[in-house]
Amino acid sequence: MATTATPMGAEPTDTLSASGSFTGKVRHIKVASGYGTSIFYGDFVKLVNTGTVEKDTGTATATPVGVFVGCAFTSPSTSELTFSQYFPASTVASDIVAYVVDDPNVLMRMQSDEAIAQTGLGNNVAIVQTAGSTSIGRSKNAVDGSSIATTNTLPLRIIDFVDGPTSAVGDTYTDVIVKFNAGHQYSNTTGV
Repeated sequence: MATTATPMGAEPTDTLSASGSFTGKVRHIKVASGYGTSIFYGDFVKLVNTGTVEKDTGTATATPVGVFVGCAFTSPSTSELTFSQYFPASTVASDIVAYVVDDPNVLMRMQSDEAIAQTGLGNNVAIVQTAGSTSIGRSKNAVDGSSIATTNTLPLRIIDFVDGPTSAVGDTYTDVIVKFNAGHQYSNTTGV
């Protein structure tokens, strides 16, 4: 039973795409040298007009291009190629690349910040933004359980519940499966 808050951001698990099974494909998208915000595994990212990605800090009106699942860069302190689950804020390197699951139909597991009843299925929700963990490199973002509504501009839609030994419908911190609902940048007809 999910009785402890352990938000882990968005964890890609599957896809609604009819083109085949989920392979976890990622796109490599640059991060600007010196970008001042840490990005953690499971954070949503967005394209910006410099042709790079940044953390999407939106809650009720996020405009993500996908889910950040790691990065690579030449370490400014060791001059070694470094692979990391999170991007440390203000890293200066000319070769920073984020690994982004950018499928607009990706399904993601997320924990809610409160109990969600069966009636939440099919509804839309906002995101709770919380600073990630530098010790494990994971996001601590969650689904905002209090925001459940039919509002079509909310960024995520609940399409299933995680039902197992660690989570069930209505648990104190319900684990849900969500998909992008509104604002995904590849589905938006306006460019960055």
